[in-house]
Amino acid sequence: MALLRKINRFLLVLLVLMVGLLLHSILLRASARPTLSGHWKSVGSAAGVPTVRVSEADHVIPVVICASEERTGATMATINSVYSNTDANVFFYIVTLRDAVKLMRQYIMRTKLKGIKYKILEFNPMVLKGKVKPDSSRPDLLHPLNFVRFYLPLLDINHRRVIYLDDDVIVQGDIKDLFNIKLKPGHAAAFSTDCDLPSTHEMVRSIGMQTTYMGFLDYRKEIIRDLGINPTDCSFNPGVFVADVSEWKKQKITKQLEKWMEENFRQNIYSSAMAGGVATPPMLIVFYDKYTTLDPMWHVRHLGWSPDARYSESFLQEAHLLHWNGPFKPWNYPAVHMDLWERWFIPDPSRRFSLVRPESKG
Repeated sequence: MALLRKINRFLLVLLVLMVGLLLHSILLRASARPTLSGHWKSVGSAAGVPTVRVSEADHVIPVVICASEERTGATMATINSVYSNTDANVFFYIVTLRDAVKLMRQYIMRTKLKGIKYKILEFNPMVLKGKVKPDSSRPDLLHPLNFVRFYLPLLDINHRRVIYLDDDVIVQGDIKDLFNIKLKPGHAAAFSTDCDLPSTHEMVRSIGMQTTYMGFLDYRKEIIRDLGINPTDCSFNPGVFVADVSEWKKQKITKQLEKWMEENFRQNIYSSAMAGGVATPPMLIVFYDKYTTLDPMWHVRHLGWSPDARYSESFLQEAHLLHWNGPFKPWNYPAVHMDLWERWFIPDPSRRFSLVRPESKG
């Protein structure tokens, strides 16, 4: 009998140990799994705005925009242009890295932007480990914030639809017109195709800009050829888009984008040397033939691809949104149509961000 009790006690201890090990294993797997709080941290909101979740029921237009420390003034110019050209209830989700959080908040609170509604979200670049490698002639294109657009459903927000804007755009129209675009059934996003606007064709030809998939993907690789995408099909620019977050989640868009990032990490199926960046090709693949087309006047681009190729002033006045994609940014020199950008620029109260102009060179 004593022996039986000892055996039972031993078995009980063994069972407790096994349960403990099982729970430990489950907790380890959970902590290793990507989580919302692991990638994003809400670190501040507007003065006077309650720190509650803003939802669809609040009738707001959510705008997601990134803000790197070295380009803070650019982000603030974009926000100012949106805010100044609408009477809609816009809520800005400003995504940045930890080192720039304080700077963002001070820039807003010490300028005319102190009246905007906003939340600052901190992005954890560790999510990109094993997905992006430093092989670019333009390091700015590999900045972690360039990939925030891939992770919209993981943002600390609660909206069915959001607008994403790059920090080198100026909005001249009413943002609610962009927000209210009708997305086709089954489409998770709306972009502007690179072949959409006859007025831009001459500009594109003059600067040698790529407008087809051939300019972004390496068709020498079998994995690219197997996609069945015609290399002469029109590409699109993901610097401005409207996203249906529910559809994005349903189609697991983020997982698909990560798959192609990892594939490129392994075998270079696209290159930052091709068409100037590594954030565009995954979106071109995942959204191929599955996106709604934006009104082209809501994304007049290529303004940053040449220091001297210009659009007509009358055409630009009619545009709802201007995008200085390319290396020649309007806060630097040389660049074109700097006046259209500078009218929305708000000087940095900390003086860390300053414009580069001919008289200030050297």
